[in-house]
Parts: sequence; structure tokens; C-alpha cells
Amino acid sequence: MICELCPRRCHALRDEDRGEGYCGMPSLPVVARAAPHMWEEPCLSGTEGAGTVFFSGCTLGCVFCQNDAISHKNFGKGLTEEELYGVFERLAERGVHNIELVTPTQFTHVLAKVLERPMPKGLPVVWNSGGYERVESLRALEGKVDIYLPDLKYMTAQAAQRYSGAEDYPEAAKAAILEMYRQRGALRFEDGLLKSGVMIRHLLMPGGVKEAKAVMDWVAESFPTGDVLFCLMAQYTPMGDLSACPEIDRRVRPSELRAARNYMDDLGLKGYVQELECVGEQFIPAFDLTGL
Repeated sequence: MICELCPRRCHALRDEDRGEGYCGMPSLPVVARAAPHMWEEPCLSGTEGAGTVFFSGCTLGCVFCQNDAISHKNFGKGLTEEELYGVFERLAERGVHNIELVTPTQFTHVLAKVLERPMPKGLPVVWNSGGYERVESLRALEGKVDIYLPDLKYMTAQAAQRYSGAEDYPEAAKAAILEMYRQRGALRFEDGLLKSGVMIRHLLMPGGVKEAKAVMDWVAESFPTGDVLFCLMAQYTPMGDLSACPEIDRRVRPSELRAARNYMDDLGLKGYVQELECVGEQFIPAFDLTGL
């Protein structure tokens, strides 16, 4: 295939065994882990966990990525469409509350086909992405994804380029999230679990309160109150070589989280705030082909 899935539209040649594009992925999916995950938001993890499937490769180049082994170094196992569906079936047998596809954008073309099949036990499908999507690609998922869980990392092109190598990220992500909302509409819950809708995540960065406020302003202005959930995340952990970006070579300060939380409350955004106690490498899943 000649790839145009993400906003980079790099027109890379991707065949079943190799990929030449930005994400470095072949055309068939590569997966690093599939297992119940208890550390998502309560409405996703519930009591039995979200059924997370971590895909390898990424369309972003975040210098601070906690999943570097799979996002940048492309560790994982190649699967056929049938094998991937088998992974979903095994997760369902373990009693998870949903099938959560983590960093799936580079495999949208395959997942759009796999998701044509009914999910085992009628589980909702969660699309957990960095938000860097093309609206045209998302339209292939209409009616197949129940819950969209995008990041909204930046509202300024300067920050997006410096930290993720994607100057066009703000405009692409905003357009993508609006499309996600168009598809799913207002939130729907059953027994405290999210069954349909959009939940937007923002990772608070060191020195990033101003950026976080801009993100929250956009969310508050773009959606009716209570129609989407907002998750303010504090799990930023300095990892890898940050010598080129020394200003983010530290953890988020309590005062920064407090300022962002207060702003979220003032805007009346509904959702979650991640506590600083949830920060550290111990909260990063082991990418060891579990569940494959």
C-alpha cells in the first residue's frame, strides 16, 4: 500500500513484511502486548480491566515517550487479521470491559476491516490514540468504534514541533476530535462504565500550565457541558535523552498540577484528574508480547 493514513501523508510503500514510512510499520499490524489493564480511567478499567492491545510504531515523534520500545524502536509481533481477532477473543474470555486499541492509527486500514466483525461478547471498542489523525481515515471507522480516547497534547505549533515533530498537530488533532464527536455524540454509560462517547486526555508537561489551559479552553468552547469527558494527566516521567529539551527533564510540580486542576474546575469540565502518586516507571506496562 502507498500510505496516507495519518496527517504526514508520507506516501510510504508498506507491504506485509516491512514499512518505509515515518511510523516504520508494515501493512499488517504489529502488537507488543495484549492484557487487562487496571490503570485506565475508572469508567474504562472498571473492576476487571480494559482489554488493552498495544500496537507498535507511531505517527508522532514525542521526545518524552514512555513507550519508546514500541513507538520508536518498533518492538512487537506481526499478526494477521485473523490472529488479531483471536487476541480480542482471548481478552474477552478474561472478562475485560472493552477492547482498547492503543496507538492504532498506523493500522487504521486493517482495523477498519477487522472491526467489521462483531466484537466478542459485544464489548465496546476503544480507540486510544495520540490525536494525530486524518478525518478521512477516521471516517472509515464510523460505526465500528464506540469510544474515542484521543490525546490533545498541544494547542501551539511551536510546542508540537519541538516535542513531537508535528507542527500541524494542533489543527489536525482538533479536526480529528470534532469528527470523533460527530460520530459518537454525547456520552453513554451503563453501570458506571463508559459504553460510547469521547474522552479527551491532556498530559500536563513541566512548565506546561499555559498549554494545558489553552487545551481546556478549546474543549470547553467546542462541546456542550458534559457531552465529553476530559482527563488531566500528571504521569509525565522524564525518559530517554532530553538534552535537547532540558526544560522538560523533570517531573510535573504539585503547584503546576494544582493550577491546572483549579482551571479545569473553574471551566466546569467533567472528567478525571490523575494524581502525582500515579507517576513513575512502575506504571509503564511490560512490552513483552504478553497475550500474543
